[in-house]
Amino acid sequence: MSRGGKRQGAGRPKGAGPYGEETKPVRIPVSQVDRVRRFIRNREYALPLFACRVSAGFPSPADDYLEGSLDLNEHLVREPAATFFVRARGDSMTGAGIHDGDLLIVDRSRQAKDGSVVIASINGELSVKRYACSNGQARLMPENPAYSPIILNEGDDARLWGVVTSVVHRL
Repeated sequence: MSRGGKRQGAGRPKGAGPYGEETKPVRIPVSQVDRVRRFIRNREYALPLFACRVSAGFPSPADDYLEGSLDLNEHLVREPAATFFVRARGDSMTGAGIHDGDLLIVDRSRQAKDGSVVIASINGELSVKRYACSNGQARLMPENPAYSPIILNEGDDARLWGVVTSVVHRL
């Protein structure tokens, strides 16, 4: 009687897993497991980052050298577990560079300071505004003169959801 080794017909058939193809066991550093899983699940790919800077004034000769790759998560997300994304709606924050349809990256772990752009829940409705606090009075300030500030009173159902850290919008 033979013991150990591969048994005919044992295991899952090739290609029957969630990826529809043969898989291979790989050793991954524990610190990178979540990143690899996220990469596979979301098909996150690092994009090429060129070493040269692009002139916004007079053109300069372009360098053809890659600096490396750019993972937007590394640059835009400080605390992944506390970060969420939301789309802006309306034009009350155009002065801050936030336009209708922009993608806002919000960090719930950051403390709102005077001047921070925040996502706030006011009576159950989310809003993006600049947080201002002086003389013990908190206000949510629009960045468009067509809108009035929202003064937060003690009885209001208002909660700060997080601080906007980045804005992504199309040209």
